[in-house]
Amino acid sequence: MTEDMTGVPYEPGSQWYDQEAGPLVRPYAMTGGRTKPGPTGVRFDLIALVTLDAGAPGFDDDTGLGPEHRALIDLCRAETQSVAELAAGADLPLGVVRVLLGDLLELGCVTVSRPVPPAQLPDERILREVIEGLRAL
Repeated sequence: MTEDMTGVPYEPGSQWYDQEAGPLVRPYAMTGGRTKPGPTGVRFDLIALVTLDAGAPGFDDDTGLGPEHRALIDLCRAETQSVAELAAGADLPLGVVRVLLGDLLELGCVTVSRPVPPAQLPDERILREVIEGLRAL
């Protein structure tokens, strides 16, 4: 038995991760080292809704899309999902999903519906008055 650089013993030739973990791919390898979603600087909120664009180009093997891109497309094909749901469904880190969605947005594969900013939502007082008015009917 030998030791690694940190002094932890290990058996040469043994795998350093368990079988259930599957192959290990670092997030920077999936995004090509990028941390921001595309040159457009689009910000993907956790609750932003992502829909597969009906006019999206075909997804054949020579589009340059990786398996992670295709996984996101497959998830969006079934139904519109939030960025958080896509990250969970694809089992990818949120930062990676944001970068990959930026790629898909630039290619015209997906559309993103931004959440309504809190400043544009109706005031709670107004909603309560409407409810009271409806109850009075």
